[in-house]
Amino acid sequence: MRSDPAEYELVAPASLHAAVSLLAEQPKAWLPIAGGTDVMVQFAMGTLAARKLLSIWDLPELRGVEISPREVAIGACCTYADLRKHEIIAREFPLVARAASWTGGIANQNRGTLGGNIVNASPAADSLPALLVYEAELILVSARGERRVAYRDFHTGYKKMGLVADELIRAVCLPREFAGYVSYARKVGARDAQAIAKVCIAALGRVENGAIEDVRIALGSVAPTPIRLTETERILKGKPLDAPAVARARKTAAAETRPIDDIRSTARYRAAVVSNLVGEFLERLAAGAR
Repeated sequence: MRSDPAEYELVAPASLHAAVSLLAEQPKAWLPIAGGTDVMVQFAMGTLAARKLLSIWDLPELRGVEISPREVAIGACCTYADLRKHEIIAREFPLVARAASWTGGIANQNRGTLGGNIVNASPAADSLPALLVYEAELILVSARGERRVAYRDFHTGYKKMGLVADELIRAVCLPREFAGYVSYARKVGARDAQAIAKVCIAALGRVENGAIEDVRIALGSVAPTPIRLTETERILKGKPLDAPAVARARKTAAAETRPIDDIRSTARYRAAVVSNLVGEFLERLAAGAR
């Protein structure tokens, strides 16, 4: 049954300072909402438990992309459409732009935000594997000040994260150090658009003198959180890209995941897809090296 709007309170502070001050006063009372693409689904279904909503959609401090020589800082309220259209993101961080193009339809891409995708904490979220391979850092803000955390440490379990109740994500920072890398991304779902991933992958690699100098592989929908395949990366680094290395990497990658059977797929299918996607990435990496 649809929710009754009269049962909810919505406030829209005029500044980030006002927003975090309100969270500091009542840190567990308010649910921050930006694009609302997930929250409004719950509202429409009558399952939205939070009754006090804090709109951060129009806060200028959470918008825009800041470019410096060292990094790109993406405001937490940048939309998927913003990410798709941004020239530097498309050129230097194509995995982020590609994931943004997969997420929902045009309406969702115009409203859904990168920060919202992170705090929704779905293991199937399209953009999160890309953030893992790019070694993203998050700037978290509260009335107490700001702190910076590595994204790889942010998700601590299914729908759990290292975000204190009075904090917001202000920005997502990506280091500008991936020139010369081969990038690869795939989303395997029931259809090409507007489908939740059965498995999604984001990967980067660089080959020097016939051996893998660096490799980064991240997956979604195969564990309680998005994951980096650290053991697969370890066995590949420094090795030539030959058939035995690829075969070992495919087997190791499948073993590193913890997929489940659910309404969208089976654990067995997901493990097979992981193996195939890692093999396809390594073929792409080898072709790029040649």
